[in-house]
Amino acid sequence: MHTLLKMMTTGCLAVCVCASALAAEPAVVAEPVPAHESFTMDTSVPKETRRINVYTPPGYDAARGARYPVLYMLDGGLQEDFPHVASSVDAAIRAGEMRPVLVVGIENTQRRRDMTGPTAFAEDRKIASVVGGSAQFRAYIAAELMPLIRKRYRTGDETGIIGESLAGLFVVETFFKQPKLFDVYIAISPSLWWNQDALVQAAEPRLKAGGFGRRTLLLSSANEDNIAPQTARLADALRAVAPKGLTWRYDPRPDLQHSTIYRALSPQLLRDAFPPETGAGSRQAK
Repeated sequence: MHTLLKMMTTGCLAVCVCASALAAEPAVVAEPVPAHESFTMDTSVPKETRRINVYTPPGYDAARGARYPVLYMLDGGLQEDFPHVASSVDAAIRAGEMRPVLVVGIENTQRRRDMTGPTAFAEDRKIASVVGGSAQFRAYIAAELMPLIRKRYRTGDETGIIGESLAGLFVVETFFKQPKLFDVYIAISPSLWWNQDALVQAAEPRLKAGGFGRRTLLLSSANEDNIAPQTARLADALRAVAPKGLTWRYDPRPDLQHSTIYRALSPQLLRDAFPPETGAGSRQAK
């Protein structure tokens, strides 16, 4: 779904960027995952095959007339973050702490290409042979994946997206560049250092320009000197000029590390983003 200092020297930037990007790669895991469906789809741009994993909530098959919010998740492979996110959602729904939602996990093909926008800095481009493909990836989600999910499943109008690290960067970029694509944005430790903090630097004028409607943005950061300062500055911009109708929150967690924050924080963020229909209370901006 998803603080921040300026890099002090070019040399430091290179070291921090590479370390952060490498740490951002989702770990290969083998863990239980709730009942789900997996399928592949051929994409038009770029021409490749994507694997999609879809969790449906308890009672989905029996509730023939019901329609559900959809949470799109990046790093959504079975060997990526889909198992723990789907498990967290399933547990929260069964406990009555979260509305039933569908979870659509988008498995990676070329992660660093898809999660990053263009950059003017050579050091950024060292993280992969191809970077800067976020606009193309976003177009695939909007024009190909979302219509397919609406066709295959009983979806409602409400949508959300969650991502961590480089995937969190993509979430924040999408919030600014195509805010009406999703209703809820969850960015966990977003790699806002990309392109010399460009998204953070442009945040205040973009927020002032409006066009966001009623959206929710949940940001968080861990104990990480090349992510937390930038996320804090983004929160400062939101405090100063957040547009009417935007619900947002920033959760700094210096007690957590880049490698631990997703699993530690996502269960509560998901509950906050999709509270139960009754007794949920209102979500407060901070």
